[in-house]
Formats: sequence, C-alpha cells, structure tokens
Amino acid sequence: MTNAEIKTKLKLASKLMELHGENPFKIRGYQTAADTISDLDKELHGLTTDEIPQIEGIGKGMAANIVQLLERGSFDGMDQLLTDTPEGVVEMFKISGFGPKKIAVLWKEGGVESLDDLLRFCQQGKVAKLKGFAEKSQETLMNAVEFTISCRGYERYANVEPVMKDLLSFFENHAAVALFSETGDLRRRMETVNQMDFLVASDDFESTRKAINQNDKLEENELMSGPFSWYGYYEKCPIPVKIRFCATDHFYNTLVETTAHPRHLNATIEGERTLKTTIVEKVYPSEQAIYEAAGLAPVVPELREGEFEVELAKQNKLPNLIEMNDLKGILHNHSTYSDGRHTLRQMAEHCRDLGYEYLGISDHSQTAVYASGLQDFRVKEQQEEIKKLNEELAPFKIFSGIESDILNDGSLDYTDDILASFDFIVASVHSGLTMDITKATNRLLAAIHNPYTTILGHMTGRLILEREGYPVDHKAVIDACAERGVVIEINASPYRLDIDWRWVHYALEKGVMLSINPDAHKMEGYKDMYYGLLAGRKGGLTKDMCLNAMTLPEISKYFEGRRK
Repeated sequence: MTNAEIKTKLKLASKLMELHGENPFKIRGYQTAADTISDLDKELHGLTTDEIPQIEGIGKGMAANIVQLLERGSFDGMDQLLTDTPEGVVEMFKISGFGPKKIAVLWKEGGVESLDDLLRFCQQGKVAKLKGFAEKSQETLMNAVEFTISCRGYERYANVEPVMKDLLSFFENHAAVALFSETGDLRRRMETVNQMDFLVASDDFESTRKAINQNDKLEENELMSGPFSWYGYYEKCPIPVKIRFCATDHFYNTLVETTAHPRHLNATIEGERTLKTTIVEKVYPSEQAIYEAAGLAPVVPELREGEFEVELAKQNKLPNLIEMNDLKGILHNHSTYSDGRHTLRQMAEHCRDLGYEYLGISDHSQTAVYASGLQDFRVKEQQEEIKKLNEELAPFKIFSGIESDILNDGSLDYTDDILASFDFIVASVHSGLTMDITKATNRLLAAIHNPYTTILGHMTGRLILEREGYPVDHKAVIDACAERGVVIEINASPYRLDIDWRWVHYALEKGVMLSINPDAHKMEGYKDMYYGLLAGRKGGLTKDMCLNAMTLPEISKYFEGRRK
C-alpha cells in the first residue's frame, strides 16, 4: 500500500468518525496523520514497524493502525466504523461541498442511506425541511448528487495507467499472444474510463485464456466472459478488464474498429463511404493501410473522436501533435512560499535536472489565506531569492509569476504596481465557485481584460469525478482571450485537465495559445505534464501553439513583450 493510499484510508476514517460524532481531538489526530504521511519523502512500506512510530506526528496508536493498513489494507477501528455505517452512506462522502456533519443529518434525521435515496429525497423537497438545509442548499445538493451518480463506475485515466502498462508487459511476455494493444477509451486516452479494454491476437484462444488465468493478479468472471473475450478484474483496479480475442490476420481491422468513437467510424468520407465500411471490405496489414484505403491520412488514436479530425484527414491537413520533448519549460508551480511542499530551490533544481530550460513559479496570491498566499512584502522576498538563484543556476532561469485570485468582480487581488513586478500572471478562480453561467463568464471576461493577465488558469474549476466545474460560455471566454492575447491553461493535474480538451480545437482555430501547466505543489507534480500533453493532443495542440514549447530566449522575449 502506498502513502497516498494510506492517506486516503486515514481521511476516510476521520470522516466516518465525524459522521458518528466522535471526539474532535481524535478526529483531528487522524487528519494530521494523513497530512503528515502526504508530506513524507519515503514510502511507509519500506520502513520497519519500529521506524514508523518515530515519525514526527505519528503516535504509537496511529503507527499500529498504519502497520495494519500495510498488512491487510484496513485496521480494527476502520473495520468497526464501516460495520456501523451503511455502504450507501459511505458513498455519499463523494458529494462535493457536503461534509460528514451534513451527511449525518441526512442519514440519521432524514433516513437517507444511499445516493439514490438522497436524489429522491431532494426531488420530493424533503431535504429543505431538515436542520441546516434550505431550498437553495437542497438544489445545490441535488445537482451534486446527480453529478456523483453520473460518475459511478469511472476512474481517472492516470490512476489506471499503471495497470494498463502491467498488462501490456504481461501480454508481451507470452508466446500465445501474437499481437496486442490497449483499445477503446483507454487507447484514445480519455480523461476517465469505466473499463480497461485490450485486444489480443492469437491463433489459439483457449491457450491464451489459460495464460491469462495463470496471472495471479487477474480474476475471471466466467459469466461475463465469452468464447471471444475474457472479462474480470485486476488486483486493486476499481474498474473491470475486458480482453477481446481476434485472429492474427484480423488484428488491425479489429483494432481500428474498437479504438475509434462511433462518430469517427461513421463519419462520411465520400458518398456512403465511411471508415467502418472500409474496414469490412477486406483484411488489412496495418492501421495506416486502412486509412489509406478509406482515402484518409492516418489519424492517431487520441484524435479518433469524430470531432474535427476526419475533415482534416480528407485534406491531408492533420496537425503534427505536440510531443513531450517539445516542452521546454514548466509554468504554474507552487513552493513553500505558499502551500507547496518543496522550496523554491528544490523546485527549480528538479525542473532543471529533468531537462527543462526554465521554471515559472506562481505561488498563491494574498487572497488565498488558506494557502499562505503571498502578501506584498513576501512577493519582494521571493523575487529577491529568484534573482540570486538565477545567477547561480544560469543558463536555467526561474520566471517570477503569481497565481492571482480572480475576485468576485473579476479584478485581480494585487495593486497594479505589484502585478507589474511579475514576469507573468496566472489568473484563476478559487472561491465563490457557485455561480450561474452569466456570473462565471463575466467574472472571467473581466480578468481576461485586465492588462496584467498572461494566462487564464483552470478555466472552470472542475475536479474530475469529484466536482463539476462552474458553467462558462466557452466561446465567449476563448474569443476574449483571442482578442486580448491571453493564453489559456491546460491544467495538467489528472484531477483537473481544465480547459476540457473538447474546447482546445476551437481555441486553436481562434489563434489562442495554450500552456500545459502541472499546477505542481511538489517536485513529483512535474510528471503530470504528461497528462496535460495527452489532453492537448486530443484537441489537436501543436508545438507552435503551446506557450511553454517556446525556448528560453523565445519565452523571455514573449514575457517582455507582454509586460510592455
């Protein structure tokens, strides 16, 4: 069990304790332990049972719980809490904006024991009659419940990617498997998936099935499996695995058909001809051969959504999508000056050691008190440290930025003279997230029209599978960014991926540059650049339209031009 998994378990325990009205000091102890574990540089499973209690912030009792978590994935106190709590009530913790105390009222006073019960309770107007609720909070709750129910059975791509890699490696090492690939949503790198789909070519399906069932991490559901498929689960993976079998000579036909979204397969090419009709004509030796037979330029898997790519493929005008080695720097990062785990020096040196040319530091601004946002005097302190580090680390460079809060009226939360002292400004909304589309759009438009705004950060504030973003008029916002020369962020955190990739192509059509930013709060966060890259590629992002694909001299000139 990883530190992240242990943290999640302890956070769940603290919520369950709060739900049952246990001692606040005890609850805080679990929350503190979870935060302590999150900040550790070493994995707990690599420590001895004697070393764990020596960690500052982890007492003997908590250490015993952690040891049990490492041994069996739970601990005695957690077992009892879960026994005392209906499973549906535990699922209610996923509702954004409603904590254990509110859920306790819904459960103990309203008799609600599942999300489906709660939705009906809201629809019947009964929630508003409970203590601590009202008509407005009932409507907010109903929307949040509907969103949570819609997320059932889905998992973030980033969370299941390690399973995908393990299974691909497994297939590679079995003689019974001739050709193999991930397919479906997984291969198109969708931000969320509800099934791990794979395609395996073999001339002996039963030998292949036998090899799969010899993998201790895989467990078959025989009722759901069929003569041409294996269905089951992979160890610790929350979504099912489906492995399709096909004859070796039909592999590429089946791969194209199972990878693409139906819109892509059925898009008209000429007359009644589609990619799907082409696939059934004959057996092809490669994916490229299929596209060529259809009269299309080959389309990479990420783009096979039926959005814009077929028309471009007809004209042989598909974009050369951005690659990881095109990225020259990392913008929008946090240090210990605000709520980051690592110092400015650590963030800079790690960025440099990864091969990047520059780092944009953009700690939280003064309004974000909860994140130790920078007051004026701390801005000056940080900028002085940046100057010294730039002298020492040259030619690597740190750009002085800030993630300035967009206030309710759309203004940024520093005076003009402070804003003018930065190399760039990421403008983001962090509070007052309950807005209608008019309020949210006008708030963003005001920030975009501020002459100091360089990048619009995480446009909708969404948290994938956790919180629906506030509604915005994407076209109006993108059009304003085009007019004002403001860059739009693709926030690369797998929890955000905001702006949604479905709007990237429109932004590019309008001439708006994108910036892939990890929003990293620790050094390890830089790896999330990859997930932002995947989102950009799905929208057709190219090197020349990505801000941080600029070289150090190019982006220095760009920032200087914006400041003028």
